[in-house]
Amino acid sequence: MTRQRRGSSDTGALRAGRWEPNARGRLQQAALELYAEYGYDQTTVAQIAQRAGLTERTFFRHFADKREVLFRGAGALQEFLVNGVTSAPEGVAPLDAVTDALADAEVFFSPEGRAFSRQRQSIIAAHAELQERELIKLAALSAELTATLRRRGVKDPAASLAAEAGIAVFKIAFERWINETSHQSFRQLIQESLAELKAMTVSK
Repeated sequence: MTRQRRGSSDTGALRAGRWEPNARGRLQQAALELYAEYGYDQTTVAQIAQRAGLTERTFFRHFADKREVLFRGAGALQEFLVNGVTSAPEGVAPLDAVTDALADAEVFFSPEGRAFSRQRQSIIAAHAELQERELIKLAALSAELTATLRRRGVKDPAASLAAEAGIAVFKIAFERWINETSHQSFRQLIQESLAELKAMTVSK
């Protein structure tokens, strides 16, 4: 009887963990805490799941590996930007179509998430493997934006140049955003970075 009750309790615990709300967010938060406390290399998936109060099976339903915990939301951001460029008014310059979409993406970069993003970025900066992963994600985003501009009728090399320039603006704005002390919004930083880029191309 005792064995049966224990089995039932274990199954109930697994089910509770499996269906706990915001499992992805809890796993990500737990991972960042552990990476900061013990280091990325020393942290295991089992430890992340335990800290989040979930199972390893739940972890792998949300993330392929412990690297991907740090890149949650990349797919949603890419989809948002592609949709933004696709729906840009006809006649808008390619670079403006890209940066307007980036400015609208400030919904992904709320002031409340700034500290979290800063911590995430410090972990990535400390590991070559994670830096490489981030570059791959950015390259994939640039490729998707290039393809989207081509579908709008933008020819090469204009399509690829606009996409790459947009990614450069994004990288600068994001770096400024995570270290921002004057409380400028992500949209403002995108617009300022774009203005600085355009000013560099003006002949004097």
